[in-house]
Amino acid sequence: MKISYKKLWIRLIEKEISPATLRKDLNIATGTMTKMRKNEEVAMSVLLRICEYLDCNIGDICDAVKTEE
Repeated sequence: MKISYKKLWIRLIEKEISPATLRKDLNIATGTMTKMRKNEEVAMSVLLRICEYLDCNIGDICDAVKTEE
């Protein structure tokens, strides 16, 4: 399984929040943002901070996607 942050990027667009603003407001490392852009795993604590910031649930910003083998 793989993680997808597509929902996060859509939510940011809907709320008119740039990824740079999100990163600055939550003090997220640039490396962590890069990982999210590449759909790589990031720390649960980061995801929870994003959820609190966007007032949403974790399922609203990411999905577990089945990978073909």
